[in-house]
Amino acid sequence: MKVKEIVLPFIHRKIIADTRVPITFGVILLLVGLFLMEGEFVAYLSFQQDSWRNQASVYLQELSDIKHEDQFVKNKNLQEEIANIEKTYKEVVGTYEDLVKLKEQTKVSEKLDETFVRALSELSERNFASGSATLSLLKQHISQEVEKLAIASAPGIENVLASNTPPSSGYDRQSVDSDIGRYLVDIVSADLSTTRVIVDTASDHDCSHDCPTLSLADYVSRNGAFAGVNGSYFCPAVYPSCSGKTNSFDTLLMNKNKVYFNSDNNVYSTVPAVIFGNGWIRFIGRSLDWGRDTSVDGMLANQPLLLSGGNIAFGGDDDPKKGSKGNRSFVGSRGNTVYIGVVRNVTVAESAHVLKSLGLENALNLDSGGSTALWSGGPASPSQGGYKLGPGRNIPNAILFVRK
Repeated sequence: MKVKEIVLPFIHRKIIADTRVPITFGVILLLVGLFLMEGEFVAYLSFQQDSWRNQASVYLQELSDIKHEDQFVKNKNLQEEIANIEKTYKEVVGTYEDLVKLKEQTKVSEKLDETFVRALSELSERNFASGSATLSLLKQHISQEVEKLAIASAPGIENVLASNTPPSSGYDRQSVDSDIGRYLVDIVSADLSTTRVIVDTASDHDCSHDCPTLSLADYVSRNGAFAGVNGSYFCPAVYPSCSGKTNSFDTLLMNKNKVYFNSDNNVYSTVPAVIFGNGWIRFIGRSLDWGRDTSVDGMLANQPLLLSGGNIAFGGDDDPKKGSKGNRSFVGSRGNTVYIGVVRNVTVAESAHVLKSLGLENALNLDSGGSTALWSGGPASPSQGGYKLGPGRNIPNAILFVRK
């Protein structure tokens, strides 16, 4: 018989039925009854907990069985395979684009193409580890060829005048001694009191795909410029990853016609920029810090910012393209003088050291690789001026020096 079947009738008889029982004694009996009932309730809960624990064990075992069923294992394996495919696809595209970029500049050894084909063959057989390793090897070979090309395309540095002072005006090629070594620099200087700096674009408005491009010589010619350099990063048509956005650029820019490009998608942009005013130049660390002022002559955003206030602003990152050797275009300033040029055979971080050694106070990195081009000496006429480096591929925008 349960406790409550004994206690409750007794309490009822002694407290309720028998009014002679003192109230105090009745309360004590009631508390005793509740205590005994609580013990029974605790025992009941303990029993239920054991039951729930046993049921949970059953559920866990069933879940474990499901995880080891063929379909579950198949789905997990499929997810891993998809992840491998996505990873190696990005590696393939990136390596192919590096190979295309190299082919734009020089004749490529058949061994590089053969290595690329071998990687594709390994990946087609789902041998992702071997395919990835082959792609890594190919990237190393491409990087070595790019470095050799940069060295071969530059005049012997020993035959170039060593100077850490840029020209007061016009063009010069000079070797610069920096804290990281000696490097070759092609540079054009101009006084902002007599020079207007503009940004010209092949398109008249925003363009997200199949955008028009021009050679640097064409930009120089149609503006009557005496110097020019390639502009911001863009997506070349020869790159597979640029499908659907060929020749487009996505950073902020205002051209000579006071038209802002990519304004809506750069409201919160942290990409650095340079602004060209009437007799002044300004560098900012983030595009979002600049409004949409059309009273200036032009502005262009790109990255990274190399120098700021005479200090190195970029020391390198995990981007292998910035970390590889190559020719690096730039725009910079010191006081009232503006500079455009190319530092040869350097990483992006190394170019910052070289430009600091030249005495520049501010500098912004521009597009490089197959887009690199520098013009000096007058409008696009062989008798008046020409490419100091390039011509490179056609580009969607350029920075130009024009006489006031």
